[in-house]
Amino acid sequence: MITHIIEQDAERVAAELAETLRPLSGSRVLVTGASGFLGSFFLDVLAAFNRAAGEPCRIVAVDNAKVGLPARVRHLQDDRRIAFLRHDVSQPLPEDVAPDYVIHCAGIASPSIYRAFPLETIAVNVGGTHNVLELARRSGARSMLSFSSSEIYGDPDPAFVPTPETYRGNVSCTGPRACYDESKRMNETLCVTYFRSFGTPVKIIRPFNVYGPGQRIDDGRIIPDLMKAAIDGGPLVLYSDGRATRSFCYVADFVTACLLVMMSNADGEPFNVGNDHEISIGELATMMAEVAADPPLAVEHRVSGDADYLVDNPQRRCPDLTKLRTATGWSPRVGLREGLRRTLESYREESHLAAAQ
Repeated sequence: MITHIIEQDAERVAAELAETLRPLSGSRVLVTGASGFLGSFFLDVLAAFNRAAGEPCRIVAVDNAKVGLPARVRHLQDDRRIAFLRHDVSQPLPEDVAPDYVIHCAGIASPSIYRAFPLETIAVNVGGTHNVLELARRSGARSMLSFSSSEIYGDPDPAFVPTPETYRGNVSCTGPRACYDESKRMNETLCVTYFRSFGTPVKIIRPFNVYGPGQRIDDGRIIPDLMKAAIDGGPLVLYSDGRATRSFCYVADFVTACLLVMMSNADGEPFNVGNDHEISIGELATMMAEVAADPPLAVEHRVSGDADYLVDNPQRRCPDLTKLRTATGWSPRVGLREGLRRTLESYREESHLAAAQ
């Protein structure tokens, strides 16, 4: 379902990028992972673009409904410009899907879920990306975004934090996160190989801890967990000492940057996309406790019952955004406190809407 926060954010992104997205008019856009967190937000932005465009684009929205939420995009089911296709992209896509633009964000990004489905995670990140690249090649697509991950850097040497795209990574190929980390690295290898071999105009996006309205509250990552605890009245529980750092990017900022990259000429290039404000998990929990209630909710530290919970967990994660800023002029706009406030408001509205049904 869509909340007023998601609607506001999508309308704002579409309005700000109206001129940049003008070439989408009359084109066909493929979005994979369309009912997932990122894919659904792209759909909302494209739908908002269409409402204002003289000539709309046609959208093919693909998802296998394994980890995405079909209810998240139910409000778009009657949009005649969007064709929904239930399909697993690890299998070849139908021949009649011939996109001009591709936004390939199908995948399993939550550690708790991808560790439960390691083979499926590898299949979509490698086989799925291969199939989508081949479709883009055959269709003569004008541009394609392929979503990798900041996890391809592993636990970076502190000398490389903030981390530039040139850093080659410090990644375990056999640990409990390897199914995700290593298959995302292969995802990137496929992309640059298609670019070098066929000129396929693919751009690689390396997201850094994207959060915001529309993310599954049972996703298992830190911000949805804190949001659920806040809605339940606390306490906010950390299963670590809270000293590890992350850099959190609000989803509307993230999607804006990605669309700027898609409409650029930076083919065959990887881009860090995120917010370069680094904060410890402990500080994040304290901020969330303050956003959620006055007086603030309690924050507690506990030990996870999952022995692999912190294995290969990076101690620091912060992007160097120099390349992205130089190529697009983009900078994040939504600060973390404001982003948390908007996200919590959206979750609460979603809860009220569900209760009313």
